[in-house]
Amino acid sequence: MSSESFHSLPLTPAFLANLDILGYTQMTPIQAQSLPSVLEGRDLIAQAKTGSGKTAAFGIGMLSKINPAWFATQGLVMCPTRELADQVANELRRLARGVGNVKILVLTGGSPMRPQIASLEHGAHIVVGTPGRIRDHLSRQTLELGMVNTLVLDEADRMTDMGFYDEIAGIVSACPKRRQTLLFSATYPDDIRVATEAFLADPVEVTVQAQHDNSKIEQRFYEVGFDDRDAAVSKLLKHYQPASAIAFCNTKVHCRELVESLRKDGFTALALYGELEQRERDEILVLFANRSATVLVATDVAARGLDIANLEAVINVDVSKDTEVHIHRIGRTGRVEQQGLALSLCAPNEKKWVKLIEEYQGKAVEWHSLKDLPNDEYAQGDPAPFLTLCIMAGKKDKLRPGDVLGALTGDAGLAKEQVGKINVFEFQTYVALDRRVAYDAFDRLSKGSREGADFGSFKGRNFKMRFIEV
Repeated sequence: MSSESFHSLPLTPAFLANLDILGYTQMTPIQAQSLPSVLEGRDLIAQAKTGSGKTAAFGIGMLSKINPAWFATQGLVMCPTRELADQVANELRRLARGVGNVKILVLTGGSPMRPQIASLEHGAHIVVGTPGRIRDHLSRQTLELGMVNTLVLDEADRMTDMGFYDEIAGIVSACPKRRQTLLFSATYPDDIRVATEAFLADPVEVTVQAQHDNSKIEQRFYEVGFDDRDAAVSKLLKHYQPASAIAFCNTKVHCRELVESLRKDGFTALALYGELEQRERDEILVLFANRSATVLVATDVAARGLDIANLEAVINVDVSKDTEVHIHRIGRTGRVEQQGLALSLCAPNEKKWVKLIEEYQGKAVEWHSLKDLPNDEYAQGDPAPFLTLCIMAGKKDKLRPGDVLGALTGDAGLAKEQVGKINVFEFQTYVALDRRVAYDAFDRLSKGSREGADFGSFKGRNFKMRFIEV
């Protein structure tokens, strides 16, 4: 049997059967290098980028030690952002099907405390959360970590960059000294090595080179004048026409300017940068993920922890001075079996940073000219295919995706194919509708309501609703 096969690991038949159902056959490099040590109970420092399969690398080890009959917090995973915490929790739930009835709870900021406290009162086997909110629960004594046997620090470098070190140290001190600690980080500079040394005991170190499969990601570099960047982004989007793209800028001011410029050119674009409220951030990510916006213009700090499926292109509007940040940016496209496109704009004074990228990759980058692209300055970008309807009701109103879909395919007369993603949050629900029929559907839903033009009938009740225009 191949040493890269999950069946080579000392896992139960039920666990292996679930991995087979999930399509986990051969381990990724990070899984093959770390899982044997993790299953032996060793502490671990693993350098690996997002999308390398690291969640399964620590998740399989953590779940193999969970006792479902014992309702205590046995595993704790800390993540830098709410989005990454949600993704990790969802993946752990899939993996946990081979273990039994394992309760996995997400504790992040931006959500009300009371429902989280109520869930904790009923117990959870694994807690996944952000350092700030976990620390809040510890200070309120609503979370007990004295029984944790596996502690995971996911994207430790990002958590430290975001100023979470003191919270992390406080949380670690609330866990038992006799535990397994697994630290995953895209980079592991000396300052983080020193800062986290006290958290680990004789750790195994594993590094998976942060390179990308050139057959899956096509990189193209374009020289551009500093003041011509925004027009160049528009030209690239018109030419390549990606269904979804992230454009990285170095400042939030530039993010806002670029979004304004792209919207004038007909693109449905959104800006994601630091200092946004969690509600605004959540809404922006919902609109981008459900294809109500085709371009997300973001800073590196704001995009930390994001793992967006089926991203067709990454545009580096500014070249990053940090080579590993560049690799991290372009690694968001070309995931799994998908093809990806990475386009980088470079002003003459930035060529020194491109040299560093070439040294890191061990090969020269490919230069192309913007003049070779068709001159279609009067052409307009296509709007996003979907428009998001926001319904002022959510989980607290016991509204489910099936209720929303039923109303849209019933009263509103839409075909299933005309309804996109449905995201139900605590107090609001977002549903993507085919832009061509969205307003007609809104009118039909309003006619089914007795409350007026801005209300729709769902599950026999009337809720206020509105479109989110981009």
